[in-house]
Amino acid sequence: MISNMQKIKYTLLIGLATAFFSLFLTSCGENYPENIESPNQVVLKSIKIVNAGKEGNTVVEGVIDENAKTVWFPRIDPETNLSAIKFEAEMSDGAKLNQEAYEFSFEEGNDAKTIVIKIVNEPRFREYFVTLRLNIPVFGADFNKFQIYDNTNNELGNPVYPSFKGLSTRGTGFDGEHVLIVTRATEGSHLLKVEDLKKNEIKPIPLNLTGVAGGTFVVNCGAQIHGHTYIANLSGGLVSPLKIYHWTDPTKEPEVIANINKANIEGAGARHGDNLSVNVDENGNGYMFFGDNAVTQILRLKVTNFTSISEPTILPTQTGVTGFMNMNRVGKTEEYLLTGYEVPIMVTSNEAQVSYKMKNASIPLTGSDPRVVYFNDERYLLMTTAARRGDDAVAMYVYDITKGSSIAEALKIFEEGTMQPLYQYPLLGPINSAPSTQSGWFVEKDAEGNDDKLLLFSASADAGFVIVEFPKKTLDD
Repeated sequence: MISNMQKIKYTLLIGLATAFFSLFLTSCGENYPENIESPNQVVLKSIKIVNAGKEGNTVVEGVIDENAKTVWFPRIDPETNLSAIKFEAEMSDGAKLNQEAYEFSFEEGNDAKTIVIKIVNEPRFREYFVTLRLNIPVFGADFNKFQIYDNTNNELGNPVYPSFKGLSTRGTGFDGEHVLIVTRATEGSHLLKVEDLKKNEIKPIPLNLTGVAGGTFVVNCGAQIHGHTYIANLSGGLVSPLKIYHWTDPTKEPEVIANINKANIEGAGARHGDNLSVNVDENGNGYMFFGDNAVTQILRLKVTNFTSISEPTILPTQTGVTGFMNMNRVGKTEEYLLTGYEVPIMVTSNEAQVSYKMKNASIPLTGSDPRVVYFNDERYLLMTTAARRGDDAVAMYVYDITKGSSIAEALKIFEEGTMQPLYQYPLLGPINSAPSTQSGWFVEKDAEGNDDKLLLFSASADAGFVIVEFPKKTLDD
């Protein structure tokens, strides 16, 4: 039973608790007022540049993406005063730009610049990313756009080309119209039309191998250049003949353009044919280079009219070029790029005298068959890496070496920069005892004779081959 006194105490406690709770609610209401919607909006409705052009009187309308908070303008005259761009904008009532003018500082070589502008309507503000692009000529290839025609171990394309197995295919060639496959596999050496490969069609064109005989291996390496096919055997001794064959029609018997007894060449090494670098111009004049397997010398042969071989000359070699060296001419100059897979790229004369040597760590040291590529007023370094040991990779690499008047100066400037590749593609080749690799390039022209597409080629023993096509760079709106 609860007494009257207890009832009075209980009622009093309930009353005090109720009063305290009411006071608490009143206090909270004073400290946390209800949210009041502000009328000060910060929406950018339209915007235009009012001082574009050389004279500063051209108006350029912008396009606003409110969701992304971006502003896009058509390309503007590069003679615009980029240090004081003035905008005229339609905004929410009371809103204004946070500055009267804006500076767009373009880094060298860039044609676009993005800054942040702020729309203010106190106490609110909103930021937009504004991009200006210059209407300037563009050069070179667009390495962000490409078509890949793959026959390598890379899973992105077709399976590795069938003859690239058991080190039976160590030589290839590429001239933009055909791929040459030099192989000891049962299908025999043959050509493939690039046009067919682009349609994902494999239609081998067998080479007539009548009379192709002799040497340690009958065929081992080759080159495809200006529609001419060359194949050399592997000559494993001084008395073993070094033979070079030539075709312009794959259905006809080849012409034997060299049958060399190296014992008759003073200073000649014992084994040739692991490598072959053919450097002839459109008239078929130039040089071929063979490095011997023991890396004691380089054999240079003069070539005239594609088929006349003369003046065998022994040149000095460089430690590290290995038995899989390459020596490729730089454009129409008298300079060459010499390397193997254990030494950096060197610039030499046609007598193999070194005038410039890259640093070991500038680019992958295993880079082989380096070539200087010219396309749409830019210059690139192309190479294919070889895999001999450890974690060596097989990949195509492309670098920008446009700056510089000479190739030596271009490589020096390159080594002073970031040295990042413009493009690379892995062939996923295995490590092997004969890491023979090749590269190649070709420029397709448009109807007016201007550079239109750049085709790059890369191949390696037991890795397969790939062609990658790039369009010329264009201004996009």
